[in-house]
Amino acid sequence: MFWYTSNTPASALPERGNKRTRMENTKDKNIAFIDGQNLYMAISKRKVSPWDVDLARFRIYLEQKYHATKAYYFLGFVQAENNDLYEEIQKAGFLLLFREHNPAMLGTKKGNVDSDIIFNVMKKLYKKEDFEKVVLVSGDGDYKRMVDFLIEEKRFEKILFPDGKRASSLYKKIGAQYFATLDAPDVRAKIEVKKKAP
Repeated sequence: MFWYTSNTPASALPERGNKRTRMENTKDKNIAFIDGQNLYMAISKRKVSPWDVDLARFRIYLEQKYHATKAYYFLGFVQAENNDLYEEIQKAGFLLLFREHNPAMLGTKKGNVDSDIIFNVMKKLYKKEDFEKVVLVSGDGDYKRMVDFLIEEKRFEKILFPDGKRASSLYKKIGAQYFATLDAPDVRAKIEVKKKAP
């Protein structure tokens, strides 16, 4: 199993898919950034009708619907008891990134990764990495200024709210063409963990 921090060079990260697939997607080569903590809290820990995302199906959905040839899954920090989850995320095809923390401070750190995602997006733009637009998975309003900038630069595809009702009201101003909800019935049916028949 390989773990990466948010400062891992892009050249050290594995490619997804074969060469032919990547060539076919050249015109719509988008990158997805997933706020893992926000996704988990808004779906699996919601008070009313919680549900679970099938990570493998979600990765396929991002690729087929939004042409995300790469998808970065951000989490707060490594915890040994979550090793199975980390392995599941990577097997599904996500590039797993953690925040860098001083080990002595782990007990006091929150899982917020917004600054890490914003930094990574801006770094890719600055270095002119080969991609078209950004797909963001979060309902956190802290990304609003970045989203505005990306829309202005025509480098933004969509923000996907894990829970449409709990997403920040700040995004109402960006226009419906730039956001969608994962808990919409048609989307949920494609990415939800299927319950086993009794």
